[in-house]
Amino acid sequence: MERVRFITHRGKRVLFIDHTGSTPQEMQRTMDEVERIVTSEPPDSLLTLSDFTGAQFDRQAADRMKVVAAKDRPHVRRAAVVSAENIPDVYFRNLESFSARRFPKFKTREEALDWLTNEDTEAAVS
Repeated sequence: MERVRFITHRGKRVLFIDHTGSTPQEMQRTMDEVERIVTSEPPDSLLTLSDFTGAQFDRQAADRMKVVAAKDRPHVRRAAVVSAENIPDVYFRNLESFSARRFPKFKTREEALDWLTNEDTEAAVS
């Protein structure tokens, strides 16, 4: 299964980043792919959904995630996170602080996708 892929919701293209059940090492490999894809897209063009259901974290994975989030910021219009409770609070705060981005949290993918693709939603995440 590809962990980073484009999906369509309500006619909108969303980059789905699937960290479900990931080990910290898998997460780092996934973040390499995220960086490659996102930085090849036009500025302010992407909607992204990251699912952390059952993911495991260590400091190296969290550090890689925050660096990629900072590099990706110019390309991402809106981002959402599912199962953020799996991310230790200190890592999540560091992610938002270091990347100068906000990552709204949702309990389900459907809620996150609806929010991402809603034209009435506040546009800026960064």
